[in-house]
Amino acid sequence: MARSRHRRAEAVKLLRTIRLDPSDSFVFPAAAEPGEWAVTGSFLFWGRDPAELTGKERSAFRAGFVGVDSLGFSTLVVAQPIRPEERLAAVEALAGHLVARLGAPDLGTARIAAEEEIAFAMTLAEHEEGTLIALHRSVENGELREQYRTLTARERVPGLDGLHAQARAFSFHEVVEDDGAEERVDLIDMMETRK
Repeated sequence: MARSRHRRAEAVKLLRTIRLDPSDSFVFPAAAEPGEWAVTGSFLFWGRDPAELTGKERSAFRAGFVGVDSLGFSTLVVAQPIRPEERLAAVEALAGHLVARLGAPDLGTARIAAEEEIAFAMTLAEHEEGTLIALHRSVENGELREQYRTLTARERVPGLDGLHAQARAFSFHEVVEDDGAEERVDLIDMMETRK
C-alpha cells in the first residue's frame, strides 16, 4: 500500500492556562481560570515602572501569563491545539478587554493589537502538545525582557521506584542563548519554595 502524499497538517496551537496548585490565587492580584487561552500579557505593564511594583503586582510582572477571558494571571501555560473559531473568540475577548479596561480607541484598533498578541503567543506554543511553559519577565538596561522555559516529561530513570518517579515527572530544560549552556530547574523544588 502506497503512502499518502498528503501529510496531515500540524495542528495550530496556542497557550492555555493551567493550574498545578492553588498558588496563583495567592501570589497574583487575580488568577486566570484554568483552561483559558493565554498571551504573555506584557502590555499590562507598558508605561509602568517595574521598580515601583510591589507584592502581587510584582509577582504578576515577573512570572504571569494572562488569560484572555479574565485578564487574570497564570504561572504556567500549556501548548494546546486551537480551532479557528476558538482563535477568533480569543481575539475578540482580548480586543474587548483592550477597549473596555485598557483604553483602546475602538474595537478595530483593539482587534489588530489582539491579533498581534495571539500570533506571538502561537509562536510560543510551537512545541509538542502538552508542553508546559513558564515565563520570567525583567527589565534590563531600560528594556523589557522575557525568557521562556519549557517543562517536558522527564525520561524514566532506571532504579527509581514508581512513587519517586511520579513525584519528579517533570523538569525544566532551558537553553541559554548566550553561551549554549543548559539550565535545569526542578518543578517540585519551585513549588516547595512557594509555600
